[in-house]
Amino acid sequence: MEAIPRDYGERSQFDRYCKLVLYHEALDYLREMQRRREHETPFSALSQADLDKLFTVDHYPSDSYVFSSHGYDLHIDNELVAEAFAELSSMEQSILILHCVLELADGEIGALMGMSRSAIQRHRTKTLKDLRTKLMALMPEGG
Repeated sequence: MEAIPRDYGERSQFDRYCKLVLYHEALDYLREMQRRREHETPFSALSQADLDKLFTVDHYPSDSYVFSSHGYDLHIDNELVAEAFAELSSMEQSILILHCVLELADGEIGALMGMSRSAIQRHRTKTLKDLRTKLMALMPEGG
């Protein structure tokens, strides 16, 4: 009986090769984990402001209410705001649309509507105040 089998050298070389392959795979894995730690940030480490940037909301035309004046549209997504806005007169709606959508000054709105700047300013502030009170009345408690 032989003390050392004939294929002992081949088995030893194969064992060494397998250990070497596993060693290098472990090194590759550790390098990859280090690279990820350096280049990736976990969600738990992000601030709330950064998390808020990571989502999107789908907007569909059928989900908003559209009010038009002088060829410009105001899209309102909130049903309560749209309901309160719909109750305004067409002149008040036009003033707010031109002010909010086009960001026109009172004098420019007055020139478009044939009114004075002070009259536009008076109508705009009164309308915004009325709209605010209507919305406060329509809002559910605690909202």
